[in-house]
Formats: sequence, structure tokens, C-alpha cells
Amino acid sequence: MYFKLFHIINPVKVNKSSDLFKAQPITFETIRKAKEFAGDVLDVNVITAQYPEDIEIIPEYFQQTPNLNRSIIDFGTFKKKRKLPLLKDILQRAVDYDTKADYIVYTNVDIAVQPHFYLFIKQKIEEGHDAFIINRRTISDRYTLKTLAEAYSDYGESHPGYDCFVFKKEIYSNFNLENICIGAAFVGLALYLNLRLFSNSFLEFNDKHLTFHIGNDKVWKEESNNEFEKFNKTEFQKIKDNFESNYSSINDIISAAFPSLKKVDDRKQAATKPSLKSFFKK
Repeated sequence: MYFKLFHIINPVKVNKSSDLFKAQPITFETIRKAKEFAGDVLDVNVITAQYPEDIEIIPEYFQQTPNLNRSIIDFGTFKKKRKLPLLKDILQRAVDYDTKADYIVYTNVDIAVQPHFYLFIKQKIEEGHDAFIINRRTISDRYTLKTLAEAYSDYGESHPGYDCFVFKKEIYSNFNLENICIGAAFVGLALYLNLRLFSNSFLEFNDKHLTFHIGNDKVWKEESNNEFEKFNKTEFQKIKDNFESNYSSINDIISAAFPSLKKVDDRKQAATKPSLKSFFKK
């Protein structure tokens, strides 16, 4: 079975204080190695969606799509100026890049992949699945490019968040992502919801040793990012409202998301935190 796979990421130029300063080079190198490992077995194309100011950090083995030309700043007023791209702008560039593309892979730029990553995807596609999510494992923050072999070997711990998505390109035309931006809460849930609704055979992998993240700093949970989470929550509600009139399964799909988090929510530990269910109430 022959098909073309396009893997898109959103590199960003950062200073040394950012967690991405360490994570991105590892992401770049692991993607390169995984593409090489796939060899002639699978047609893997690794591409980027970037702002003009980020071009200089992108390795030459990535193909660049047209530069991004808008961000969340164009859709709201924020105290903290963060040029966060819209998820739909990134995915649209992957869809448009090659008319012969069959499948799209999107991962966060801090997600590294194992050498067999693309071959696993190939296997699942050949089994008949047209959309799936691969949840990462979190490993120690002590690893660097020089210790990448050891990082590959670290099984780490499972993580409930969504940061790696694979889907058949033709289903993208059905998606509704509103103006959800990356880098803030609800973005993964929005894409998860679309994949669940529009795929014929969806899978979620929670325990595979396929992707990993260096450390567990949870920068997106910092108080300074609350305004972006609030924005995304509003955009997610628009998506949910739009789908509810046509799909009766929306609430069941949302309830199935983040099962490990709901286990915590069901315990008394959740008494000091907002219920997950409250996130999705109108």
C-alpha cells in the first residue's frame, strides 16, 4: 500500500530561557532520524509552518510551507503579547502543500519521536485506521542531543495530553477549529473532537513508546497564559455549539477525553480545583 505522509510542525525562534531552546533541536533530530529509518518503505515528507523571523532556526532537511501571516493577536486584545499561530492555519498549509498528500501528521514542536514512529503509523493506516492520536511519554529533563540514545531508551511516564495527531487528508475539509491557537489549553481537545467526529476508524494510543517530551514543566499552565486559555475555551465552546446541533454524540466524545484526568477529578483531590465537567458547560 503506497501513500504520502506529510508531517508538519511549527518551529519558533526562542531565547535560552525557553524550554523550547533545548527541546526543539531534539525534536528536529529525532524527526530526521525517523524519516531516515523509514527509508524507502514509506514516503515521509517533513514540513514546517513558520513566521518569517523563525526561518533561520529550521534545519535544511525540512521543507518550508508559505510563512504564517496572522496569529491570535489578530483576534483579541491580550496583556501578554504572544504570537501564537492558529491551529487551522498550520494544518491548512500541510493540506495545501502537495495535492498528492494522503495523510497528515501534526505534532507539537516539543514532541520528539522514536525511530520507528513513521513505520508504526504506516502499519496502523494499513490496518484501516484513518485517524489516531499518539500520546507522549514524559522523560527526564537531563537528556540532551549528546545523550539522545539514552533518551530513546527511557520509557518514562505516560502523559494524558494530546500533542500528536494523524489523519487522512480528505477528512480535513469537515473540520471546524474556529480560531483555536496552539500553545494554550483546549487546542488538543478541539482537534481530538474533530478526529472523533469525522474519521471512520479512530484510535487513541495511551501507552506506546513512540513519542516523548523532555521534562514536565507545564509552561502552558503558568498564570501568565490564563488569558490565552480563556480565549481558547471560548473558541472551543463555539466548536462544540456548532457540532451539537448535528451530532448527538458530542458530550459523550468529550466525556471520553482525558480519562486519566477524570479519575483524579472523581477523587477528593479535585475538591480544590474546578471540575473538568465545568470546563465544558455553557
